[in-house]
Amino acid sequence: MQALGIIGGSGLTRLEALQLHRQEFVATPYGEPSAPLTFGELDGNPVVFLPRHGASHSIPPHRVNYLANLSAMKQAGVERIVGVAAVGGITAAMAPGVLCVPDQVIDYTWGREHTLFSDGLDGVTHIDFSEPYCETLRQDLLRAAGRVGVTVYAGGTYGATQGPRLESAAEIRRMEADGCDVVGMTGMPETSLARELALCYASLALSVNWAAGKNDGPITMAEIQRHL
Repeated sequence: MQALGIIGGSGLTRLEALQLHRQEFVATPYGEPSAPLTFGELDGNPVVFLPRHGASHSIPPHRVNYLANLSAMKQAGVERIVGVAAVGGITAAMAPGVLCVPDQVIDYTWGREHTLFSDGLDGVTHIDFSEPYCETLRQDLLRAAGRVGVTVYAGGTYGATQGPRLESAAEIRRMEADGCDVVGMTGMPETSLARELALCYASLALSVNWAAGKNDGPITMAEIQRHL
């Protein structure tokens, strides 16, 4: 059975139920991934796990080596990846505690290494990104949620910001006007790099707070941690 790759975000630096087989550091042409890859089984299914922010959650979103992380997964033979992420809820349906399987993304990040196609090319290379997430894996996630009785919002647009600071209320109003349902800091370039590497990639996003200006008072880490 083909192993499923899982990239864990904030609050998911390890999988408690994972039956560990081994950990392996995978060198890539793009440098070091965030941590060694963890190979094991989850409920009898082969899994390769990687914490996006490192084993001790010490790598901020703008410093994550997304190229190395995805390249390491591909070198390990992974073809399908679920990117788990903590996000802020923008629209009314995305209240804290809601899980979302987005179907679109808007990139507001800047200055990140965002493509494999920069140097040493025979010609300019473009990828189709009309539907940024792998629809087959999205539907697998939705069916899995249904089997275990977990309510998941089936769709939505993920707005990826630079971080590591949280957004201003005005920025969130702009993002809502743009059509964003949730806001996070790691959705890009992870999603587009997966497409460049011909990996089937989908996001599983957990709303851990209302985005700026969507609730009274400031956003607190205590609130975020409670939902994580």
